Amino acid sequence: MSVPQSWTPPTSMDGGPARSREQVVAGLKGTDEGGPDLVQLLTPEGERRSDPRFDDYGADVDVEVLQDLYRDMVLVRRFDREGNALQRQGQLGIWVPLLGQEAAQVGAGRAMAPGDMAFPSYREHGIAWCRGVDPTELLGIFRGTDHGSWDPKATGFHLYTIVIGNQCLNATGYAMGQRFDGRVGNPDPADNEATICFFGDGATSQGDVHEGFVWAAVADAPVVFYCQNNQWAISEPLERQTRVPLYQRARGYGFPGIRVDGNDVLACRAVTRWALDECRSGNGPVLIEAFTYRMDAHTTSDDPSRYRLASELELWKLKDPIERVRVNLVREHGVGKGFFDEVQAESDALAARFREFCESMPAPPPDRIFSRVYAEGSPQLDAQRAEFLAYHASFADAGVA
Repeated sequence: MSVPQSWTPPTSMDGGPARSREQVVAGLKGTDEGGPDLVQLLTPEGERRSDPRFDDYGADVDVEVLQDLYRDMVLVRRFDREGNALQRQGQLGIWVPLLGQEAAQVGAGRAMAPGDMAFPSYREHGIAWCRGVDPTELLGIFRGTDHGSWDPKATGFHLYTIVIGNQCLNATGYAMGQRFDGRVGNPDPADNEATICFFGDGATSQGDVHEGFVWAAVADAPVVFYCQNNQWAISEPLERQTRVPLYQRARGYGFPGIRVDGNDVLACRAVTRWALDECRSGNGPVLIEAFTYRMDAHTTSDDPSRYRLASELELWKLKDPIERVRVNLVREHGVGKGFFDEVQAESDALAARFREFCESMPAPPPDRIFSRVYAEGSPQLDAQRAEFLAYHASFADAGVA
């Protein structure tokens, strides 16, 4: 493990020698555990920790809550693995795995209130699960049949955003609307709302993210910026993206930033509950850096063995987010084999339903490309559609598939 070292960029005023690359990296990462500022309530060994700042936000965690969180993570991982397999078998054009990030997503998703709104990127399958989006509704995006079939307003979960970082602008605008509509800072907590925006460490190099930060700060927008720092922006490691820990960037925009153990579902849940409360009360925005690790490829078109070491992956396997909850349930709560067998059977049934749905999805008709483009039709669009259908029919008449 690396050793924490304080590091300040040298300036002409201090006159000190420039730090080596190794010192810069050590100061950036702190330790393999995320550094001394990391919020952690459940260790990789499954032991509960106390943090006076956030204990109140986890006071309701009993064996039933732990079991529910464990079930969430197991089920999310199971259909994620099935999605990976379906792509390899030619059923999906691409799949974006979340392996290793289950705690970061389930913890944040279960911290949200019904009136809150989430803006995802393209990897937030766990957030979708927590917001009541059935996993089968994700398949159309990756099979190329639709852009998302769920109702964002009804679920409080926006459609996936493929353009890196663009959802930060969308989330900021939505949160500003919540403030303009008087949905922030009311005496009755039920009258308050907040927005949470999910993105990866790579997105922090995009201009849209910084513009979102600026607008959110000056407008006091009730938005939580939730960065899942999985250490790799496709093939670029974190140290090539920033010279300071990501959560510290918030200071430059005038709002608080905090780093949480992204493999600790209890810490992610507690910190996100706190941050959303801050936003609902009018004290937003807040930046959360969930310090986690992508255990699989960036997408199924990526080969991570070309840019990262197997030893790094093995190190992070010891911090598996699901295993630490399982160990805690067994050691501290005496949960027996029956519960885990039940969850395993439930996950297998979900995977089978997920696969069956995918394999039986009908291909959309050719003129689907003209649907839901404009609110109202036009003579030009109708003419294009008629020409397209006639062209397509000519191939059918000729016996060409």
